[in-house]
Amino acid sequence: MLEQNDVPLAGLTTMRVGGPAARLVTVTTTDELVDAVREVDDADEPLLVLSGGSNLVVGDEGFAGTVVRVATSGITPESGDYCGGAVVRVAAGESWDGFVEHAVGQGWAGVEALSGIPGLTGATPVQNVGAYGQEVSQTIAQVRTYDRHDQVVRTFFNADCEFTYRHSLFKGDSRFVVLDVVFQLEIADLGRPVAYQALADGLGVPLGGRAPLADVRDAVLEQRRRRGMVLDDDDPDTWSCGSFFTNPLLSEAQYDALAMRAADRLGQDGPTPPRFTDRPGRVKTSAAWLIEHAGFGKGFGMPAPAALSTKHTLAVTNRGGASAADVVALARQVRDGVLETFGVRLVNEPVLLGTEL
Repeated sequence: MLEQNDVPLAGLTTMRVGGPAARLVTVTTTDELVDAVREVDDADEPLLVLSGGSNLVVGDEGFAGTVVRVATSGITPESGDYCGGAVVRVAAGESWDGFVEHAVGQGWAGVEALSGIPGLTGATPVQNVGAYGQEVSQTIAQVRTYDRHDQVVRTFFNADCEFTYRHSLFKGDSRFVVLDVVFQLEIADLGRPVAYQALADGLGVPLGGRAPLADVRDAVLEQRRRRGMVLDDDDPDTWSCGSFFTNPLLSEAQYDALAMRAADRLGQDGPTPPRFTDRPGRVKTSAAWLIEHAGFGKGFGMPAPAALSTKHTLAVTNRGGASAADVVALARQVRDGVLETFGVRLVNEPVLLGTEL
């Protein structure tokens, strides 16, 4: 366990903004993680548990408390009462993409379409990370946590996690600290059926078809690179939190109202908002489409220090030297512009610490 004082947090986040932590504790074992969190709670001090920093915007004032940085490690195959496949326990501090790469190399299918997503494994169940037709909820068997309220270790099975689109029991509630995650994966040479059209096109397979695991990973990484969604120290388009806003979930009536406003703005023969069935009575549409058609194109805001990515309108980026205030001001401008134009209020995906949108 390593303790430091007045440590800048900007370098520990992919957005690269934010002030210092009054105290930073880096833990490398599960026991250290539990002990560090319990110590802060017993002292009744402010606590921030920091994972990979890829879904976090830290305010310019920093954090006046203790930041516990998770740096645990371990990818451990397990046996048990499961229905076949590969059962693997992954420490919260393991790189998510590192685990995906390992799984593909081992011939474990089920997470290959989630390649290139930054951050650590322990954060993935919190918001039910997903991309290109896969979500972690499809392969998570258990999530082991530390319950800060009862000060005990608790394990949640998949059905108990309340997974929905970009949400879970653990999101928006600081009670549970993820210690490790158990995944149940298929042993196969081919990836799971491809559920995203652009990915299927890139692989040369029909939607619902299958391709070799390594090919799926390579194709996903290529898709993400083109959108500036693979971290690159030399590319400011990747200095972001990835998608800043989630895709809106609307009722049928709300979608119809959106379509009417789009027709008024773009013409009766103009483009219509994307429509995806989420569940009965619910429609998902595209935040990127709304942003672009509300007048916020790729690179909007440049040459200011905070601007939309030149590759993907969903990413609010730090072009170099941006403050948290700059990032939030741009996000607020985009959110309010979409609301005024289309009547849909976008919801931020990253956590905003010490600042409000």
